[in-house]
Amino acid sequence: MRALRLFQQFHLLPRQGYARALPACRALASFAAPSPRPKQSPSGSRAMASQQFPPQKQDSQPGKEHLMEPRPEAIIKNYKAANKLQGKVALVTGGDSGIGRAVCLCFAMEGATVAFTYLKGHEDKDSEETLHALRDIKSRVGGGGGDPMALPADLGYEENCRKVVEEVANAHGGRIDILVNNAAEQYVRPCITDITEQDLDRVFRTNIYSFFFMAKYAVKRMKERGGGGSIINTTSVNAYKGNTTLLDYTATKGAIVAFTRALSMQLAEQGIRVNGVAPGPIWTPLIPASFPEEKVKQFGSEVPMKRAGQPSEVAPCFVFLASEQDSSNMSGQVLHPNGGVVVNG
Repeated sequence: MRALRLFQQFHLLPRQGYARALPACRALASFAAPSPRPKQSPSGSRAMASQQFPPQKQDSQPGKEHLMEPRPEAIIKNYKAANKLQGKVALVTGGDSGIGRAVCLCFAMEGATVAFTYLKGHEDKDSEETLHALRDIKSRVGGGGGDPMALPADLGYEENCRKVVEEVANAHGGRIDILVNNAAEQYVRPCITDITEQDLDRVFRTNIYSFFFMAKYAVKRMKERGGGGSIINTTSVNAYKGNTTLLDYTATKGAIVAFTRALSMQLAEQGIRVNGVAPGPIWTPLIPASFPEEKVKQFGSEVPMKRAGQPSEVAPCFVFLASEQDSSNMSGQVLHPNGGVVVNG
């Protein structure tokens, strides 16, 4: 039934797009709608839908999407691809689940060849699910380009970042057109005195060191091809409003905003655009892996829209920023899919 409902959402496409969309709907059916779905407003919109999650807790990070109830929604069911990234090579860090998975699938629907990283031994099952979906999209939607890739790596260390970038570039004739820095971890620590040097080092390595190192080597490849390209960094609403119990995480997200702005100016003359996305509360594996059960149950209810967002509602921001058709005059900017929180800066 999900596949049928997805098919119906694509019935307005032109004939050629229609032929391509039907198989993709089948491939994405299991990622298209969480169950149970939040209650919608009388108008049918989920913009102000009420929502409450079942209490749940995962005991380690990174969190695991396949253990979540309900599963996050990776593709919004009426998503209509338009070949915006046809022929592009995209590398997404932390692409096995959550926002990263949604970005990978949207990019593939738009015609990109996608590679993503995951943490071996912790995210294997989620990685396999995402890779299978990407292969299914490629085989059914068609188009040129290479096969999708899943690369295990701890990106907190420069050499690992170098190896990932080189492996992807070498598999695609030296090309990397789009880099999405998305990998992250967070821990609830109520007081600054609770944070050790080791804690700080770990969170900064994952959340900001990896962004530096991945960009360093991806930019080299982009310049070798004569310039051009897009780097998109995942920051957070916490960078703008703060968070009392996520101090080290929030500090890294603020650093990402500054990094995005500075790097965009440095690379402007090479035609490499650098932008960011600052999600608000989004239903991803970070949530049950970070917060106590009662916090998970009410997650997202504090924003004006009174609910958490889904990865499917964030991923189109990345498509927009990656697409030369849509955002060719944007660099150093941050988009805010955050449930209606008004931020300045």
